[in-house]
Amino acid sequence: MLADNAGMETRLDHLVILAASLDEGVRWCEQTLGVVPGPGGSHPLMGTHNRLLRIGSADFPDAYLEIITIEPGVKPQRGAHQRRWFDLDDPSLADQVRRNGPRLAHWVARTGSLSQVVQDWHALGIDRGEIIAASRMTPTGLLEWKITVRDDGARLFDGCLPTLIEWGARHPAQAMADSGVVLEHFHVRHPEAALLASAWQGADLTGVSVVAGEPELVATLVTPRGRLQLNSAGLPDSGSASGTQ
Repeated sequence: MLADNAGMETRLDHLVILAASLDEGVRWCEQTLGVVPGPGGSHPLMGTHNRLLRIGSADFPDAYLEIITIEPGVKPQRGAHQRRWFDLDDPSLADQVRRNGPRLAHWVARTGSLSQVVQDWHALGIDRGEIIAASRMTPTGLLEWKITVRDDGARLFDGCLPTLIEWGARHPAQAMADSGVVLEHFHVRHPEAALLASAWQGADLTGVSVVAGEPELVATLVTPRGRLQLNSAGLPDSGSASGTQ
């Protein structure tokens, strides 16, 4: 259970797959991973909706995969000058996803010390964004969390720096059925690997390696169709390297 977050180390929470539509994301999941994603929900604050798939393993407990897209016809409750999370309002990223299909684009790390990690990253010159409260209703009750979102919605570091999340009394994976897909390994490549490693250390983030190289997220999954890799290579980045403003 994750009800008591106090002092919890920072770990990978979920992988973010961007799609042009939720139907397209579901088809991608079936064709790529060999399974149908489970239900998700809507996020009125951001005007987005998702489908979820549990991918937890011994090394990544409670990890899941999120297929997310803008919900048609829904206006975000967020201010007009503020963009949606995960660069969903970035035209170049949206165009690439439309042309090339759903892609691994980002990841989210959960922590029990959200305010402290944000402060520590500021000291490194990294502006991860404002801490906002969010929630959505599920068949088993209300899910509540705090999450870092910049006004410009930028993922930062080509999506390699995680968005930070702190869950309330319940974690969504607790209500997810086993999918037959597990996350075996996850690592990050980036030209500014040294700075990212310092961010990892400041957050007490474990289980995810970071090495120097061209920007890329690499997730190795074991699926009903065998072992495969998802990667983010080639996706555009709307944010600056450090994100300091």
